[in-house]
Amino acid sequence: MIRIANGQGFWGDSLEAPVEQVRRGPIDYLTLDYLAEITMSIVQKQKARDPKQGYARDFVEMIARVLPDLVERRVKVIANAGGVNPQGCRDAVAEVVKRLGFQGKVKIGIVAGDDLMPNLDSLLARGVELKNMETGEPLSSVRPFVQSANVYLGAWPVVEALRQGADIVICGRVTDTGLALAPMIHEFGWGKEDWNKLAAGTIAGHTVECGAQCTGGNCQVGWRDMPNYADIGYPIIEAEPDGSFVITKHAGTGGRVSIPSVKEQLLYELGDPREYITPDCVADFTSIQLADAGPDRVRFSGIQGRPATPFYKVSVSYSNGFKAAGTLVYSWPDAFAKAQLADRILRERLDRIGLQFDAVVSEFVGAGACHGLKLAGTPPADLPEVLLRIGVRSQNKNAVDRFTKELAPLALNGPPVVTGFGSGRPQVQEIVAYWPALMPKPEVTPEVTVTEA
Repeated sequence: MIRIANGQGFWGDSLEAPVEQVRRGPIDYLTLDYLAEITMSIVQKQKARDPKQGYARDFVEMIARVLPDLVERRVKVIANAGGVNPQGCRDAVAEVVKRLGFQGKVKIGIVAGDDLMPNLDSLLARGVELKNMETGEPLSSVRPFVQSANVYLGAWPVVEALRQGADIVICGRVTDTGLALAPMIHEFGWGKEDWNKLAAGTIAGHTVECGAQCTGGNCQVGWRDMPNYADIGYPIIEAEPDGSFVITKHAGTGGRVSIPSVKEQLLYELGDPREYITPDCVADFTSIQLADAGPDRVRFSGIQGRPATPFYKVSVSYSNGFKAAGTLVYSWPDAFAKAQLADRILRERLDRIGLQFDAVVSEFVGAGACHGLKLAGTPPADLPEVLLRIGVRSQNKNAVDRFTKELAPLALNGPPVVTGFGSGRPQVQEIVAYWPALMPKPEVTPEVTVTEA
């Protein structure tokens, strides 16, 4: 049995969670998931400004805090913190190793080859169209606006890094599930056609990929009596060679591991539950058997899998115009009516100026906006406050900028009893759109390098 702890659900998650996962009890592996689709465009922009950047800098700071513990406890780390610059991240970690006096005691592996940007034009020229999975359009239609293009690599390149002795494996765009599946393959000797076991490891990785979301965080069932949210424990996989596993957390930490908390996470980003497709296998979520295995312990068994597809999924981000959104808060009495009037006034003024937008969207938070409700008839008079949030989208940056200058005047020339404008004009933001595509696996060559720090 091995214990795989996850200490990061996204770039921006708790800075303390990875440290606590290492120090509060025995684990064999620490996984850290930093990359979302939007994150890839962010790190690509960072690298464009500075070739030494393009990775999750929080990861380097975390390694500096726990490196002595990692070495003493012989905990291996696997993270997709490399972004679009795994080598740069590796160099930064190596500098930490040197500074703390652990040279010769740590091997660092990097997994690259997922970044398609250097070869994107040659791929398109060779007929790899990277059609949008939703619309069927070829990527060439938005090629001038592409900011990032990355293949979702699976677990096997990470396995290769572990086989070469890596203590820290820094990846680019590897699947969230692959981070946890790789140590199981490595430790238990699973083969590339052990579909049931690979599916089990994939589902284990899916269960913990969002960190505390499976240990009671963001959990609808039992949230009122959730123990000690402030010290919530992050998840740990106790994996067995036969593919069964238990989800648990460190003793004494807050939160709760239960069948309801686990089920809510299993539904996260799930399409057809019979076909959860990854580069490593196709997992059947309908085959999962769950059992209560004691306090804060849920056992998974019976998982079935099928052969992987011949394709990698590709995540492309591209520029698609500009947006801005601002808020105003209207207070009782007649808060909803005031917010509605402010919305009408602003829209009329934008029309009078002659501004055209691809979309103008208004939300009345406090009057049903979170659930998409539209209150008909006479607005409730007893709502204590209503927040008007209005946003615009356009290919014309100047139009969006002008919108930002029309919101604040409503503080004095619109309905009464308003606040929430003290932060000033909203910021114009570039819209980064998502383009999902598929490409044949033979078109991609994962790159694995392991060196001593």
